[in-house]
Amino acid sequence: MKKRLRIRDLIFHVTRTCASQMLVALLFTTLTFAGNGNAQEILQQKISLEMKQQPIGKVLNQIEKLVDVKFLYSSSLIQSERRVDLVVANEALGNILNDLLAPLQLQYHVSGRQIVLNRLRAPVVAPGQQPVRISGKVTDDKGQPLPGVSVKLKGTSTGATTDASGVYAFNVPALSGILIFTYVGFATKEIEINGSNSINATLEASSTSLGDVVIVGYGAQKKESLTGAVASITSKDLNGIHAGSTVSAGLAGKIAGVSFRFSDGRPGASASIQIRNMGNPLYVIDGIQQDEGQFNNIAPADIESITVLKDASAAIYGLRAANGVVVVTTKRGKLGSRNTINVNVYKGWQNWTRFPKTTNAYQWMVGKADADMNQYGKTTITQDELDKWKQGTETGYKNFDWYKFIVKGNSPLTQMNLNFTGGSERINYYVSATHLKQNSVLGREFTFERTNVQSNIEARVSDRFKIGAQINGRVETRDQPGVPGTDDYWAARFAILRNRPTERAYANDNPDYPSDIGHNTEQWSVQNKKLSGYWRSDWRVLQSNLTAEYQFPLEGLTARGLFSYYYANEIMNGHEYTYKVYTYNPVDSSYNATGGSSNPYRERRNRTILSPTIQVQLNYNKVFGQHTVGATLVAERIKRRDLQSYVHSVPTTNTLPLIYFSTMDTYNDGDGTEARLGYIGRVNYNYAGKYYIEVSARRDASWKFSPDKRWGTFPAISGGWRLSEEKFFSSVSKKVLSELKLRASYGKLGDDDVGIGPYDYLAGYNYNASTVILDGNAVIGSSNKGVPIRNISWFVSRTLDIGLDYALMDSKITGAIDVFNRRRTGLLGAKYDILVPSELGYNLPSENVNSDQVAGIEGSIAWSGKIKKVNLNIGGNVSYARAKSLHTYKPVFNNSWDHYRNSAEERFSNAFWGYEVQGQFQSQEEINKYPVNIDGTGNKTLLPGDLIYKDLNKDGLINDMDTRPIGYGTGRNPIINFGLNFAAAWNGFDARIDFSGGSGYSFNRNWEMRNPYQNGGNLLLDLYEDRWHRENPLDLNSRWIPGKYPALRFNNGDHSSFGKNSDFWLVNVKYLRARTVELGYTIPKDLLGRIKIERARFYVNAYNLFSIDNMKGIGIDAEIVDDNGLTYPQSKFVNIGFELSL
Repeated sequence: MKKRLRIRDLIFHVTRTCASQMLVALLFTTLTFAGNGNAQEILQQKISLEMKQQPIGKVLNQIEKLVDVKFLYSSSLIQSERRVDLVVANEALGNILNDLLAPLQLQYHVSGRQIVLNRLRAPVVAPGQQPVRISGKVTDDKGQPLPGVSVKLKGTSTGATTDASGVYAFNVPALSGILIFTYVGFATKEIEINGSNSINATLEASSTSLGDVVIVGYGAQKKESLTGAVASITSKDLNGIHAGSTVSAGLAGKIAGVSFRFSDGRPGASASIQIRNMGNPLYVIDGIQQDEGQFNNIAPADIESITVLKDASAAIYGLRAANGVVVVTTKRGKLGSRNTINVNVYKGWQNWTRFPKTTNAYQWMVGKADADMNQYGKTTITQDELDKWKQGTETGYKNFDWYKFIVKGNSPLTQMNLNFTGGSERINYYVSATHLKQNSVLGREFTFERTNVQSNIEARVSDRFKIGAQINGRVETRDQPGVPGTDDYWAARFAILRNRPTERAYANDNPDYPSDIGHNTEQWSVQNKKLSGYWRSDWRVLQSNLTAEYQFPLEGLTARGLFSYYYANEIMNGHEYTYKVYTYNPVDSSYNATGGSSNPYRERRNRTILSPTIQVQLNYNKVFGQHTVGATLVAERIKRRDLQSYVHSVPTTNTLPLIYFSTMDTYNDGDGTEARLGYIGRVNYNYAGKYYIEVSARRDASWKFSPDKRWGTFPAISGGWRLSEEKFFSSVSKKVLSELKLRASYGKLGDDDVGIGPYDYLAGYNYNASTVILDGNAVIGSSNKGVPIRNISWFVSRTLDIGLDYALMDSKITGAIDVFNRRRTGLLGAKYDILVPSELGYNLPSENVNSDQVAGIEGSIAWSGKIKKVNLNIGGNVSYARAKSLHTYKPVFNNSWDHYRNSAEERFSNAFWGYEVQGQFQSQEEINKYPVNIDGTGNKTLLPGDLIYKDLNKDGLINDMDTRPIGYGTGRNPIINFGLNFAAAWNGFDARIDFSGGSGYSFNRNWEMRNPYQNGGNLLLDLYEDRWHRENPLDLNSRWIPGKYPALRFNNGDHSSFGKNSDFWLVNVKYLRARTVELGYTIPKDLLGRIKIERARFYVNAYNLFSIDNMKGIGIDAEIVDDNGLTYPQSKFVNIGFELSL
């Protein structure tokens, strides 16, 4: 009886289901004949909607409310509890239904205001013809499978979606037609079937998709809704950067408005990055504010995207965002994706891009004789000596090349990355490890090593609640010899220019006996770990983030919490030894110790940084018909503690590495604390995907200021108007003008980096200011710390930006143009009109009284397309940004010249002043008749070839009053920056070349770069070969041979031709550098299947391969900042490597 009842229930259930479906089908048939008068109008209605992992029935209900339609369907037919994602903005209803229903094997029909859903009909097959099964796999350009890709037979509703492994399969009437592959964030692709039943597809990320999501402050936005000057690059843009240690190398030339200068190329060094030349930006990594060092030491392979906030969009970060913000997001796994192992390994070799060339021993001696004759009219150097130096074979007359002795070519570099990524329906993960080892071109004793670990795990505990953990750690070591009294890397470059080619590294060329050359701090033969000691710095860093997010039952409302803890520890150890240098006595073949170092020291620094961050955040996003509203509230607290201790001692022996109390001569202890508190609010609104507005405000407190100056409020407003969505643009085809958006922003930003220390607002004393003897005992003294600084508060920046975003030719051409102005007030200055009695021993502190501005324009353009079978991407950007001083507090000038020379108001900042050169003397006769006193001695020291300066004030004397602005600032980022990017792919081959460049900054040749025989050292080959000189250097009456440079003097930097800054020695730099040149090949997948490898790519890469600039003639890298040319230059890299996915 029970069994019969169950069967009856089953029959009843099947009958009811079939009846309901038949009823729907009958209704659909009836409505079909009712016509479709307004169907097209309904399907063209545009809506915006964002629903993730929601039941499809709920999604359809929401669409009903927005469009005023009614869906008719069977719940069992559509499986109404099945969860789907729908994220659309201002999209036509017809397109939405096609993308939503086709993967679910559903179709629809419109009748009146009703939309009827039923099962997708099977493709029409000709009589006698059987349907054919077609299948394949869809991957991205890295070979990673893409789940959820829509695959359709063009012109039909037939299709399927890819599974977690990127695989699809469905029936088609015949092996003909075209398959269409579509996926959010990727370019749509069409492939002809051409008789094949297995079709694989590789989709390329679309850089122009308006649906792409960009990470911004405390959230993310679609590109189409951005109203600020925000730009971003992705991991794809960083993949070709194989330049050693830092991430900053990957930004060069990529983003308009970001200036880049690699002024120090030593292993582990990073570039100077500024946004619109406003100063050092704030770095935010996975939501946590960090310093530049943490940014530069992320493994590039772990970065998903880098977003740059250039205008008032940075105001949401408040007190540290006045110079813009760089937002970094690390990689995460994807829900429902397969487990993948990725390997990337490359091996490289590096050499200096450029370094000044010097003379050999013979040239040095000829120049020395020439300089003696020019200065004194005689020389002790004879022709016989010159002949011996030229021959270079006799003992005591051999050339020594210090450059070859110090600089080692093809220094190695190795980097390995291994990462695991994947996800189930509930958990996604990304775990990565990267190891880098980079040797210096100075030798294998100069090394930089870094090991990074990145782990990002997220778990969806329930449909409303998810948690996550991000851990970023690194161990970093800099290891090198210890060089007495100076920077170890600087000593090597100085030795090249300071040591004469007539001096030798070893006495009698015996490597056991370093030679005594008289200036042994530059004697490179002793600067190694065996003789001079060692210096080593070890950093251990761990950044841990814990996140939790809850979606409230109220649709669109979520809460998010974050706790972060940053721990960093550095231990520095240095031990500089005593050593000896020798001279050789050829009479008895003895070596005599005649000098060296007798001042050893041992030092150790231990530093620990602890920084917890707490964020609590509420987000609300809701679509009401054509209205979209978003709101964000955040409370954030950041604390930081910096503990340091330093010990210095004088060891009794080189072999005893321990520090003993009896040998200590210095001990310092430090404990610094910081605290910041902020409250943030932001509201977004857009109507119909056409009109956008965003308002934000942040209220911040900084520990630096007195309680009454501590808080600052930083509001911002921005708006956007998508003109391309207006009806008056409807006549313009999207294939011509795809997108046109006008936007503007204005905001107030703060900066607490005002140059004061913690607790300067409190009165007190400085302890340990001095030591005195009182009654025979040493007494530690204290001094008054001065007037408390209570009038100083924030630097305040007011930023205005007006921009235009555009897309042309069906979005194949995209770009943006921005004009901007940032005005800062509250810059520090002294009130000179308030006098303080000198007996008090101090002056009044500075106050917020001055102002300046940075203004400029920037633009970018990119084209993506295909020529035959070659995929091409070409892009470029350029920016101009220059600072100007606006107001200074009551400047005092003694006279009109003083005002002209030293006033800063309404002038561009950092102009370089010097003399204008109008020519060079051609003969002694011209010098004797010249009416202007150039050298201050009636021109008695001048010779043919010496510089003629303009006497601008016509007083017959060359002095400071003849100086004028002759160049830009030196040692600074370029005013004009530009970048060019090219990429191509064809049949498994790929190639790319990236350029970056700059102009609008100056290099002032000085010291070794200008003065012959500076400090009695070597001579630049350029100054020697192209100088004014006598035909016979030993004959005063020999005829003069013209050249570019003045006649040589020996170590005479005070001479008028060499001692004055002038436009003769100043170079206004312009350069274009090939940052990345790469050629790769990806092995076809059908060759890899047997060995279980998903993807394999091999590549050859070069970084800094060449530079086109106006500095090549003097042998200086175009990005060098110091005026003596001794900065460690950039290296050019050549790498080979491979990438595997398993």
